[in-house]
Amino acid sequence: MKGRRCGLFGGTFDPPHFGHVAALRAAASTSRFDRIEVTVAGDPYLKSAEGAVAPADERLAMARAAFGDLALVEVSDREILRLGPSYTIDTVRDLLEEFDEVDLIVGADLTAQLDGWHDAATLRTLVRVGVVPRPGARTVSPDGWRCYQIPMEPVDLSSSFIRDITPSSDNLRNFLPGPVIPLYLGARG
Repeated sequence: MKGRRCGLFGGTFDPPHFGHVAALRAAASTSRFDRIEVTVAGDPYLKSAEGAVAPADERLAMARAAFGDLALVEVSDREILRLGPSYTIDTVRDLLEEFDEVDLIVGADLTAQLDGWHDAATLRTLVRVGVVPRPGARTVSPDGWRCYQIPMEPVDLSSSFIRDITPSSDNLRNFLPGPVIPLYLGARG
């Protein structure tokens, strides 16, 4: 009997955008997953060190607005409810109590960083890594990690790009799902 598999798509989602939506749709279309959990980082220790991050409850509301209606996707607050920094290894361990297998879903721009993640030596023994293409990013499969490609057309979009543009409904409609725009504008206002 085939075991149940969960895809884990974690992030800061400050804000969630059409590139994230495309990645989730592509992952769902692979038929690899029984569920895809989008986990919003409560304390994204790598990003918060770089500068201000929107409050977790605002990022969670935006993620629910962006992804809540996508096939197989469940938006989770588990990392927000956990005290301290958000470590993927902790979320994977939680999910392995419910699922037989957990695959990380990451952009190709992140694969070279996997060895720098908290407790990476253990994490790589617990997961496979589904890699979503990113413009200009070469997929690197670090030693010991089991990586595979999730086919899709790369989307040239990032949350940092969106944060750098002048926020208005007209500017944002090409980058953010409609329900996210008022939440993002409210968070920025």
